[in-house]
Amino acid sequence: MTSTVDLAKLHIDDFRPHQGAEFEMQTAEGAVALKLAKVEPAGNSGRPRGAFSLLFAGPKGAWLPQAIYPVRHPALGVIEIFLVPIGPLGDGNGYQAIFT
Repeated sequence: MTSTVDLAKLHIDDFRPHQGAEFEMQTAEGAVALKLAKVEPAGNSGRPRGAFSLLFAGPKGAWLPQAIYPVRHPALGVIEIFLVPIGPLGDGNGYQAIFT
């Protein structure tokens, strides 16, 4: 997968309409379905319109390590996101991405 989205141009309003939607994270073992569970502002930063946080819920099971993963969404395209495991979220594993 090749990144089609410039991370510097993304802002919170790009993700708000997709809260609750499914995203597909590509790993070495294959695709993993993620649900965008929460979209939140994360304070001021050098980013236009401020920093923001995305919380994703993945399936229960072995945790994926923190890393940059290609994440695909039909409306947003492929985004290379640094995801960090944060613990249980809902019925699955939680992962967070922070854009500053």
